[in-house]
Amino acid sequence: MEKSKRSRELYCVFRRSNLSRKERKVYMDDLYAIFARNVAELRAERKMTQAQLAALLNYSDKAISKWERGEALPDVTVVKQIADTFGVTVDYLLKSDHAPEDYRADFVDRRIRRNRMLITAIATTLVWLIATFLFLVFNALPQVVLPFETWFFFVYALSPSIVLLLVFNSIWGNSRFNFAIISALVWAVLATVFLSILMIASFNLWQIFLLGIPAQCIIMLWSGLKNPRKGKEVSHASNHAAPPSNVE
Repeated sequence: MEKSKRSRELYCVFRRSNLSRKERKVYMDDLYAIFARNVAELRAERKMTQAQLAALLNYSDKAISKWERGEALPDVTVVKQIADTFGVTVDYLLKSDHAPEDYRADFVDRRIRRNRMLITAIATTLVWLIATFLFLVFNALPQVVLPFETWFFFVYALSPSIVLLLVFNSIWGNSRFNFAIISALVWAVLATVFLSILMIASFNLWQIFLLGIPAQCIIMLWSGLKNPRKGKEVSHASNHAAPPSNVE
């Protein structure tokens, strides 16, 4: 009964009484073609084969092929399952014109997070690309004398990479991870300074790592600070959540 009701709600557009039998057939053919095109495009966009989609839906790949050729339309429950698989609404599958609201919010959020992670990875990798380029150039130019070995370019790339991670995480990520990134940056800078002095001046200044101990303590204490505004907002909201009851 419930399944029949949902089917009527989904396909009510071609059950209208003001449509003739011929008009209904034309409308159904259009709907089959729209559904077929949308499913094929979404599957291709996800780089998914018909067999993989069929396995997710517990159908045969022949059924998927029929849907994508516009020869059949699955049951409403399967249409909903397909929409959930591709992160869109049922309306998206049945319309040729797509609006932003036809995409599910959680799927859009996943795409945004993925794009941000890719941007962060690209920016960080660019630093190492520059370090690799300098390494190759100065290895190819032995007449150019550097105060350090060419592999040291990779050591110098470490701190800028962590700085980029800190910047992008501050903009897009979880601020709680900033403290871990800052800790990594402190020790990376100390290690770079230590290796630079050791390489250029041949002096083992291991004591420089002692600076990392108070710096790490400051970072840990800093991470324990609470935002007073948030506490005040929560307290204000709890005080005004409900009116005081009259005591008789």
